[in-house]
Amino acid sequence: FRADPAAIDRVLPASFEPSEDGVCAAIGLAVPWSANYGAFDESVLMVKCRYAGETGFFAPVVFLNSRGSIPAGREIYGTPKVYADIDVKMDERVMVTDTHVAGTSIMSIRSTLHQPATLEDMPVMTPAWRLKVIPRADGHGSEVMQLIDAADVSTEVTTHLVRTGDGVVQFNSSPVYDLSDFTPREYLGAYYVEMDYTEGYAKIVKDFLAEKDGEE
Repeated sequence: FRADPAAIDRVLPASFEPSEDGVCAAIGLAVPWSANYGAFDESVLMVKCRYAGETGFFAPVVFLNSRGSIPAGREIYGTPKVYADIDVKMDERVMVTDTHVAGTSIMSIRSTLHQPATLEDMPVMTPAWRLKVIPRADGHGSEVMQLIDAADVSTEVTTHLVRTGDGVVQFNSSPVYDLSDFTPREYLGAYYVEMDYTEGYAKIVKDFLAEKDGEE
């Protein structure tokens, strides 16, 4: 979908610029089983942006109902994971993903999957940037500050089903995570995928602190 570029700019780190076309993606997913974290549901907001002259996508927030994977996601990739109550289900031919924080529905996705598609039909959202920041224990600045690309973390991928259709997303106000300024201006379609894969490690695009130490 397309949102107001000003909304994208609000959630980006200072070194990023929002894409002028305002392209974003709202993603809902269900993981029925994983070796490290068990079963969980997740919802993600991705925004199109630019960094150092390159166009890619940044994840300002990821909601999920798995407490165990939150610290791992933050400490490995720097993914901004937040615990939420998430309900992913099928209502007849519509896939539904509802995300609640403090009793408020802050992101609600509805999409159909009534047409066949292939992985090649899906929009390419790479690089998939995260900003990994870990503060120092003594409170003086950051211990880690790295730009991460998580686009190629999946290996041994087996795709079972790819479908496409129409989708809508609704954002509501919350005093904690207010995404209401992302109200869509235009919808660009929806995609549905079922797959198995092994999740590996990401790529460090830029280590800000290492470069700073090198300059000193």
